[in-house]
Amino acid sequence: MLHFELVTPEKLVRSEEVYMVVVPGTEGDFGVLEGHAPFMSTVRDGGVQVYRTQNGTPEIIAIKGGFAEVNAKGLTVLAEHAGE
Repeated sequence: MLHFELVTPEKLVRSEEVYMVVVPGTEGDFGVLEGHAPFMSTVRDGGVQVYRTQNGTPEIIAIKGGFAEVNAKGLTVLAEHAGE
């Protein structure tokens, strides 16, 4: 499973183990699974799609701007704003 965190300047919005996350990057959407290579990207306004299982329906969390980082610990999205 992939460790996923969604953080805003105000608070930690999410910290959980998920199957996959699709992030709206400024160069296009990108999906992150467990074991993804280290990666950094700026993020555009849009929806982060969180898949809890391989064939599940994604939960969509609206975000505005920020950065995404993939490292050995998982995926962290630092968003300027995140709506639930």
